[in-house]
Amino acid sequence: MAKNWAIAIGINQYDYLQPLNYAKRDALLMQEFLGNEAGFERIFFFSDDSPDVGGKSTRPNRANLRQVFLELFNKPFMEAGDNFWFFFSGHGIRHADRDYLMPCDGNPADIEETAIPINFVAERLRRCGADNVVLILDACRSLGTRAGEGIGRQTAEEARQQGVISIFSCSPQEYSYEIDALKQGAFTTALLEGLGIQGQCATVERLNQYLQSRVPEIVSEHKHARQTPYVIAEPLNKSHLILVPKYATLADIATLKIDAYQAEVNKNLDLAEQLWIRVLAGASGRDTDAIKAIKRIERLRWEPQEPSSPQPRPIIENSTKGISIVEKNPLKTFQFEVVTVNAKGNITNRRNQEAKYFEEDLGNGITLEMVQIPGGTFTMGSPEREAQRQDNESPLHQVTVPKFFMGKYAVTQAQYQAIMGSNPSNFKGEKRPVEQVIWDEAVEFCEKLSQKIGKTYRLPSEAEWEYACRAGTTTPFYFGETITTDLVNYDGNNPYGSAPKGEDRDQTIDVGKFPPNSFGLYDMHGNVWEWCEDVYNSNYIDAPTNGIPWLIGSDNNMKLLRGGGWLFDAWDCRSAVRNSAARASRLSNVGFRVVAVAVA
Repeated sequence: MAKNWAIAIGINQYDYLQPLNYAKRDALLMQEFLGNEAGFERIFFFSDDSPDVGGKSTRPNRANLRQVFLELFNKPFMEAGDNFWFFFSGHGIRHADRDYLMPCDGNPADIEETAIPINFVAERLRRCGADNVVLILDACRSLGTRAGEGIGRQTAEEARQQGVISIFSCSPQEYSYEIDALKQGAFTTALLEGLGIQGQCATVERLNQYLQSRVPEIVSEHKHARQTPYVIAEPLNKSHLILVPKYATLADIATLKIDAYQAEVNKNLDLAEQLWIRVLAGASGRDTDAIKAIKRIERLRWEPQEPSSPQPRPIIENSTKGISIVEKNPLKTFQFEVVTVNAKGNITNRRNQEAKYFEEDLGNGITLEMVQIPGGTFTMGSPEREAQRQDNESPLHQVTVPKFFMGKYAVTQAQYQAIMGSNPSNFKGEKRPVEQVIWDEAVEFCEKLSQKIGKTYRLPSEAEWEYACRAGTTTPFYFGETITTDLVNYDGNNPYGSAPKGEDRDQTIDVGKFPPNSFGLYDMHGNVWEWCEDVYNSNYIDAPTNGIPWLIGSDNNMKLLRGGGWLFDAWDCRSAVRNSAARASRLSNVGFRVVAVAVA
């Protein structure tokens, strides 16, 4: 059974520095979470008035803290699969190009003799033997004024070199704020929220996404300047490590499996074994792939002259544009015709294009086609001149989206049946999109698909969806200024702009009946609305600009829908239209499509 230990330090009262209000409470709440929720067996807690332990003082002065680092970390006491977390809330300072934590008796006039270098902390932590060491610093409160260059630059570089997962409360040159209304620091508030959201932030990568969205929102709500946390997790597989196993999803575990197979392919048996142990922990010891892999690695160590290669699996490859899925078999290319219409809906241009894709075999002749979407930057939202635009499509903002793969079509009933073993749809047909699927069932489909295939599938973020829908266009639709029912399945009684009325089919139709957009995606307008991963927000103020899902809002029960549907008017099918529904809504005009991507 894995060991889970931690050190939590929170200092309000300083001998030579301005006192803080909530650092002690931040550390206490972190201690409670680790012990009560995350299953940590041993937590060393230091605060202004923490009680003695075993006759030893836990006052967070320099002597006591150094003694713990020197004695506890004198030799390894953990192993692969174990976890050690270090949490510090208090003052930090940068001096002579080095980062320091300030104990309660730290003196800014004599930093080298009274403060604790963070590189010393990281180096001692690495000695514990655990392969998952997490350093969490809410310490950008220099000299009590929260001014000057914050800590982080040197620590970030050393964290990269030592493989320590480092989570910083703010970026250099920013401040780390305490919020009186919350009686906590903004960072720790968001950190504990994120760690406690089941199925959302169990991994380093997902927690980082949440913090980058949530912390700026908190400080903005309370009228403070910007505070942007960031995470250092290198090598890449560190970003996929599961922080809170009981909250991990099948997709989280599937991503770790990919990393483990990659390590085996690269003959890095130590890393592979560590990752498979992590997979096993995330699956509560019940993953047969992990059990077989650990035994296989043990045989490889004893028989190095006859290495047995793992079964072919998708691998992950570094790229200057992020981390993209690479198939063992080359990507295929398909050709298609793209059409453009004028304001009256008449086709004015036809052109042939091609795109790359790969196929997943779901069994019984059912496949899933995933189209490669190139990365890029686009303007999200609608301009004020666009007819029938809504206020929730504002403000216009630039978003950069890394390369990813997206389903060529909305998930069909045949595909859903192959993965879930059921078909809830009202309008039956194997090639029709599945509908009457609630948001949580769409997420469950992604998790089961991930487990079956061995790579991570999920719902698209809202930004990914609009970027993929537009495919480089800025018009209301990817077809141009309007649409007709010869191109999209919507209620033809209510056209857009100068287009004529058309057919009202009053039901879904088979996917792929109409021309695709320039990326090679079909039916992004109409037929069924499509669930996104995001929580609904009423506008784009403070929305992420890097393509990640927006996971927080005024009502986390409301989820994003995009694309319009057979029951709706033409204007509802515009590229910029944003709709929402309660996550438990089961509607005959709502389906989903999936994306496959891993972003550094």
